Amino acid sequence: MTDQRQIVPGPSPTSNHDGPHRKEAKPSSSATSSSSASWKRRVSTACLACKKSKRKCSGTPPCENCRTFQRVCIFDESLDQRRRVAAKRTADELSYHRDLLNDIFKLVREADERKALDLLEIIRHNASPDEIRTFINNTLSTLDTTTSRTSAQAAAKLEDMKNLINVEGTTPAFRRKVMDIHYLCDEAPINVPAQPWTEVTRDRDLVSHLVSLYFTWDYPFNSFLDEGVFLKHMATADLGSQFCSPFLVNALLSNACYFSEFSEAYVVPGDISSKGCDFLAEAERLKGELPMQPSLASLQGTLLMYERYSMSRTDDLGYMMLHEAIRMGESLGLVGNTGPRMTSEQLSEDMDSSCRRTAWGLFNVDTMVHTGFLRSSLINHVNMPRIDRDHLEDQSLWMPYPSHRDTRPSYLSVYFDEACNLSTISRDISRSMFAGENTVLEPLQRQSRDALYERLKRWDELLPEIFDWEKVAPHVILLKMRYNALIINLFSCISGNGHSRTTTEGPKTPESPSRQTPEPASKYNAWELAQTAARNIATLTRLHRREFGVSRAHHFAMYAINLALFTMLEQDSFDVLDRDFLSLASAFSIVASRSALGRNLFHIFRQSVRAKAQGSRLRDACSIPDELKDLFDEESSAKGHRRFDEYADGLEKLNQDERYHGITGGEGQSLQEYPGLGLSDMLDRYESLSLGKDDVFCERKKGT
Repeated sequence: MTDQRQIVPGPSPTSNHDGPHRKEAKPSSSATSSSSASWKRRVSTACLACKKSKRKCSGTPPCENCRTFQRVCIFDESLDQRRRVAAKRTADELSYHRDLLNDIFKLVREADERKALDLLEIIRHNASPDEIRTFINNTLSTLDTTTSRTSAQAAAKLEDMKNLINVEGTTPAFRRKVMDIHYLCDEAPINVPAQPWTEVTRDRDLVSHLVSLYFTWDYPFNSFLDEGVFLKHMATADLGSQFCSPFLVNALLSNACYFSEFSEAYVVPGDISSKGCDFLAEAERLKGELPMQPSLASLQGTLLMYERYSMSRTDDLGYMMLHEAIRMGESLGLVGNTGPRMTSEQLSEDMDSSCRRTAWGLFNVDTMVHTGFLRSSLINHVNMPRIDRDHLEDQSLWMPYPSHRDTRPSYLSVYFDEACNLSTISRDISRSMFAGENTVLEPLQRQSRDALYERLKRWDELLPEIFDWEKVAPHVILLKMRYNALIINLFSCISGNGHSRTTTEGPKTPESPSRQTPEPASKYNAWELAQTAARNIATLTRLHRREFGVSRAHHFAMYAINLALFTMLEQDSFDVLDRDFLSLASAFSIVASRSALGRNLFHIFRQSVRAKAQGSRLRDACSIPDELKDLFDEESSAKGHRRFDEYADGLEKLNQDERYHGITGGEGQSLQEYPGLGLSDMLDRYESLSLGKDDVFCERKKGT
């Protein structure tokens, strides 16, 4: 009987891993122990040689088997289809073939017939994709310049028309539980732990995703905490930190869910009103456990709660959270004339930077909210110096996560300083125009509208040139929207000169008392200034939409767009086919679909457009799609088109409290039948839906 060839045993935890034909020294006991430990560790991938021989691999190059048999050890992680690198490779391949197909279409459309036939001939002769790509590149590069320019203009006009009249669906994009290629390739730019900050989830990737969204889309506009200090302390997972707390983190995560399309951001899948509610409930619970003595982190978390409640529509806690934050700021000496004042010399570097951000960020929020709803702001003095506008932070880049668009300079410190300058003017507008006669004001703050408008113009003229570039971050676009919204607040929402389109004596918000002393006639045409500002907001909205889209725009964009739309509706010569109006309405439909508050506001807007009775112009317009005609045509309801009627759900709140002045036009009218509102009435309902009514305003005003 012939001898059987002896099979070499594979390495095992108890062997020395030496083959029978090796005459090397036996490994030491320590080496054996180390090798044994490595075999017990779970290995996620194997080298190519171990895969081929079906041996168990130690998982680190060079692996134990390759060292034993003196083989070249090669690990190729791209072959592991479970890994993100493989998913990214698949995505890149899809992008390559998509671009190739698009360029084939482009060549057929723009090249002459001979080139198109040449391409067909190459494809029929089984040319490789690389050969086809080379031919396409060479052909497209030699196309006639005039033809290319004409085609580009036609394509641009087509795209512009699509953007102009596109009205997106009633629900935002929603990612189901099944992971798609984009989720697998998602890499959040900020990496922070979930524990010990929140009990809602232990998923570090989800928390990092939400924190990255917050600091990309929400944070830059008001910047009332120091990003670097907060992230540094969150990464330490130290519950004793002064700059990060579970309350602050859960409030931040609740806000960030507004910008996320992941299913984990919802409590009820697909229900936008449930976004972030689990984090909000946790923040509310933790807020109830806060000590009586306020801290910087609790102030910042309360401001985040104000933002969250202002989008909720059902809770009348917006003003309450804002005023509580102001009281905390006063107690800490950051703002106001009461409480101890802190100086930079008394504070650490992190505390000094954080206090400056929070003090001026709180001032910015206070002036923006109160001026926007025709009220007198509450904060008159900020006790901390501003952030240096030449801070090295301006070397940083803003990245539009989670999209793959190009990064751009953030200029955050310059932006923040200019926002504070604008807030100072906004404070004086609110205290001069919207304060009652009994309110104590400093002499210089009682200014005429002309003087205030000239200050606004001067601020705009002195903006840095870098803010005029089209490739700016979205917070710069929003700052310019805020400037134009202030012009509308200053002129269109106040009567007093012959050009105003309103007919009441003072603003219609009942808690904002009208002024008794008439002003002299203005040298400016208030109506024209307001209409120009509205069209400027339309231009800025198109820029924002082209560069970043508007589905993740900051909440203020919804206010500015809505204000501009109702300003245009105030025109006697209003035309529903106006290009600026249609582009704003299209953007508003997208922004409004992201929240329950936005849907209510969009329903009020739709009814107000229908009250203009210009459906016949829409019906006769060939370039307007049917869905847009159904939206604004006052006769579409009679035809059974009720697509946006669900946006009225929740407006019943306005009829349940006499402070809210109702919404229906009379007895027996439904929420889908009322005739719409004017500009000042819309602001009154907007305030009621987002912030409630300011019950504590009058009490706090006495101490201002």
